[in-house]
Amino acid sequence: MNTGKKFLCRAFQKVMHASIPLFPYREPKLLNDTDEIAEILKNKKIDKVLLVTDKSIRTLGLTASLEAHLKKNEIHCCVYDETVPNPTSDNVEDALELYNSNGCQAIIAFGGGSAMDCAKSVGARAACPKKTLSKMQGLIKVRKSIPLLIAVPTTAGTGSETTVASVIVDSKTHHKYVINDFCLIPRYAVLDPKITQGLPPYLTATTGMDALTHAVEVYVGRSMTKTSKKAALEAVKLIFDNLEKAYVSGNNLEARQNMLRASYLAGTAFTKSYVGYVHAVAHTLGGRYGVAHGLANAVLLPLVLRAYGKNAHESLSELAKIAGLANQETPVAEAAEKIISHIEQMNERMGIPKKLTCIKREEIPEMAKLADKEANPLYPVPVLFDAEELESLYLLAYDEANDEKASK
Repeated sequence: MNTGKKFLCRAFQKVMHASIPLFPYREPKLLNDTDEIAEILKNKKIDKVLLVTDKSIRTLGLTASLEAHLKKNEIHCCVYDETVPNPTSDNVEDALELYNSNGCQAIIAFGGGSAMDCAKSVGARAACPKKTLSKMQGLIKVRKSIPLLIAVPTTAGTGSETTVASVIVDSKTHHKYVINDFCLIPRYAVLDPKITQGLPPYLTATTGMDALTHAVEVYVGRSMTKTSKKAALEAVKLIFDNLEKAYVSGNNLEARQNMLRASYLAGTAFTKSYVGYVHAVAHTLGGRYGVAHGLANAVLLPLVLRAYGKNAHESLSELAKIAGLANQETPVAEAAEKIISHIEQMNERMGIPKKLTCIKREEIPEMAKLADKEANPLYPVPVLFDAEELESLYLLAYDEANDEKASK
């Protein structure tokens, strides 16, 4: 990146960091059980709600108890369960139509990050019916209170139950973009480990690595606050101690609870201090190829951390000590390598690949431009890369062997 652009990026980031105390950040009120939702709705005189989820979650019967409890309390619940893994603008518009046609007054997001992103954007469109989603892209473009939003995470990964962000794929262009506004933070979040028990091991792994990516990108970034640093550190420790336990034994409620806590903490950290190039690249891969966000983050995290080089060593060495991988006598560079290697070994033990076979080399330059547009100047990364330099990150995850197979 040229000197002028670097200066502008860092100046923008310093202003954003200095402004953090002025922004209306808040955390949702935490609930322990979905049965508490009906009482909240009744107290607010809400008798019609939209439940946003996906087909697999509903087929597994995870929403059945909530739906029955709402019906018992005479609260009409209409269900939108067509959300796809990388929610699209069409998903949002279809769910919005259901919300409006049924006279709904509140929204319940039930699922992983995709359901929550879809629900948040439905709320944004309900609040701003004359503004398209694409016009809300970026920072603080909604600027209106959305309907009451309650989040019920079924995965311990995205932290969307406490963040300002909604990530949407444009159905026509396949461009994946982020809507950031404080009004998108849910008012309530249900952290119930029993709901996550049925999550398959592979999804437990990739969503857990998503949470780790949030915490690590905050910690190696340049916009931490005292609270986001504390949250990121606790999240990293909880994930290293519990993710593989939850992966091996899905019914381990203690590990599941700790992972929900870690995901929530990582969410509170990155919603204030932002993420980095892992996310910028992962978003383009999700938009272009439909790669699950947690999988993309898991593959990219160790690759990008190495690409940051010595600029991330000090922060990574601190994380290595927290994780018990290094001590005070361990040289900084060695400690940094230990934690990167540990992340790679976790991926391998949980069956996460080292490369992504979907990436087409000829499409990398275009995706790198989109990643540059998303990340710069917003993300306070330890090293600034322009679009051309970002191409190297895609190449690190690019599987040449797949191209060779295709050409035969």
